[in-house]
Amino acid sequence: MSLRGQPLKVNYAYKQIAEQIQTQILDGTITPGDRLPGETELAEMFGVTRSTVREGLRQLESDGLVCRPTPRRLEVAMPRIDQLATRSWRAMVLMNVTFRELWQVALETEPLAASLAAECATDHELEELEELHRQLVDATDDEELSIKLDTAFHSKIAEISKNRVLSLAREPIALLLFQGFSKVAPNVPQALDRQIVAHAEVLEAIRKRDPERARLWARRHIEDFWRGVQLARLEDETPMAKIKGS
Repeated sequence: MSLRGQPLKVNYAYKQIAEQIQTQILDGTITPGDRLPGETELAEMFGVTRSTVREGLRQLESDGLVCRPTPRRLEVAMPRIDQLATRSWRAMVLMNVTFRELWQVALETEPLAASLAAECATDHELEELEELHRQLVDATDDEELSIKLDTAFHSKIAEISKNRVLSLAREPIALLLFQGFSKVAPNVPQALDRQIVAHAEVLEAIRKRDPERARLWARRHIEDFWRGVQLARLEDETPMAKIKGS
């Protein structure tokens, strides 16, 4: 590992430090697992103070590009999907995206994930998916827990699909869309039961390695969710705005 550095003569030097290190991570000069120099050495390399270096490193840590396995060790990291999804989720909240916009995309991503999962699932992954479904069945009287388990079930299917691009694309959409279930459920008393049925069908299709049936039931599931949104008259409402207003 050979990180390059050069003196900086610009305002907001901490941002320039973060950008230079980020560029070298993205171009492969330094790779996940590589240890970065300490703050003093980095300050000398970039011609700035330690406090400026510290701010730049904080930004990289916030972006998930570096991590501290120990207080004294700083390493290049592989950003986690949940970190990336959270940033995209926040952007969508600020943009006031609606149920309609989220559903239109989920209608494509969720069936694709289920189809790929039916082709790729291992026995261990199936067991994990089955356990999430069992927990969901047991949580029918707990709406908040049901929403968390529903989200986890869909995220697990995406993980099983082994398609990282799909996982990155769908995760923030699903996080925001499924949280809106708390506003749909009061208007559709049968929603939780229908959710369990749909999950059971998707799970069975994945278990039987049937991509087309998995895709079919995942699509039916998302279409059914949309019918609930329509009954609640939330089509063009913003899920998080509704939740905050509750």
